[in-house]
Amino acid sequence: MKRLTLIAAAALSLTACQNDHLADSSTPFEMKSASAEYITASALPVTSVSGDITTNTTWSGVVEINGIVTVKNGATLTIQPGTFIKAKPNTSNTATGVLVISKTGKINATGTESQPIIFTSYKLLDGNEDTTAAPGDFGGVIILGDAPTNTPSTKTIEGLTGPDFFYGGSNASHNGGTLKYVRIEFAGYDLLAPNSGNEINGLTLGGVGNGTTLDHIQVSYGKDDSFEFFGGTVNASNLVSFAADDDNFDFDNGYTGTITCALALADYNSTHSLSGASPDSNGIELDNNAEGTSTPLITNPVINNLTIIGAKNGIAGQGSAYENGIHIRRSGKLTLNNAVVTGYPVGIKVEGTGSELSSASNFSTIKVHGFTTSVTGTGTASIPAANLLTGTTASAWGMSQPFFNDGPWNVSPRNCGNFQGVWTKYNFSIQE
Repeated sequence: MKRLTLIAAAALSLTACQNDHLADSSTPFEMKSASAEYITASALPVTSVSGDITTNTTWSGVVEINGIVTVKNGATLTIQPGTFIKAKPNTSNTATGVLVISKTGKINATGTESQPIIFTSYKLLDGNEDTTAAPGDFGGVIILGDAPTNTPSTKTIEGLTGPDFFYGGSNASHNGGTLKYVRIEFAGYDLLAPNSGNEINGLTLGGVGNGTTLDHIQVSYGKDDSFEFFGGTVNASNLVSFAADDDNFDFDNGYTGTITCALALADYNSTHSLSGASPDSNGIELDNNAEGTSTPLITNPVINNLTIIGAKNGIAGQGSAYENGIHIRRSGKLTLNNAVVTGYPVGIKVEGTGSELSSASNFSTIKVHGFTTSVTGTGTASIPAANLLTGTTASAWGMSQPFFNDGPWNVSPRNCGNFQGVWTKYNFSIQE
């Protein structure tokens, strides 16, 4: 008989649609069942929402999204700390549990370290100890803005159709609001089939400007990419991508923001995307655009303090299930400062005319391991040879024990975003 381990949070008396504190904060980070906070929330009343939000609205408690909910017409959606958001399940091939902040809307989702805002699987909130969450149980979160992209401003974001879902423009300082101390779990939706090119990610950002705040956000067990940036100038800090099916971080269509302190962490027991029969999951995938053409605005994010961790061993079912730690292609560029990449077949691969690891990078602070190849392509020759390793066992590069599947996990000293704090969650198993 399976059982759920309850802790102090279960004693809280909680009611939906008030300023409630749902998430447990009584214990520090440890590899334990995630059930405690979810079983508490599963007993609460549920508020169901659907359609458009056109006036200022506040969510708290447990909220169920039916289909696609779009914030528009100048409205702001405020989500209180400790709120849980789930999808209403359906059996048709339509996206559900998708929250869209349109160009004309705004979000204020400001959680706290002890009470993050949690978008998650309805199966973790059903009170049934025998159900388990799966990628795709929640649709995803999409923020759209009118910041610059290298595509027309009438382009529709992947996975959706209609003018409410256009993104891009000329307003670099666009402000879509705030996401802070937020977890997005078991999200993603593929409209057609795996790798159809028409997917919804855990967190999708289309033409989002640098007036927007993105800080302490974790995306776990997504069905497609964890984070995808389609153009825009938004900056972000303290991002965690855990156990992504496809790419941990994906950059396209002229994104030029700065990301500070980011972690991509693999769980080789998660699902893995394929291109044909070949592995297609990358720590970072970066394109200028889908056609690989040069444009006046080039995709060129700046990433400071980046840690990409795959599997410890390159054997079948572990490291071999992945592709590249970083894949720069289709005329895209990437600027790196203080980066570690380990546990992928190829560490950094730069491919195609115009693609490069930018000369603005601080090459002496980049360390790369690959099971077969450490680095290849334009710009990578500037990384010192002492910072490049190959071999069937991944390098920990001075970290305590960074590989999730190989014992007590500890990414120190690269724990720049409190990645092992009470706001994060890594173990979703139900304990015997």
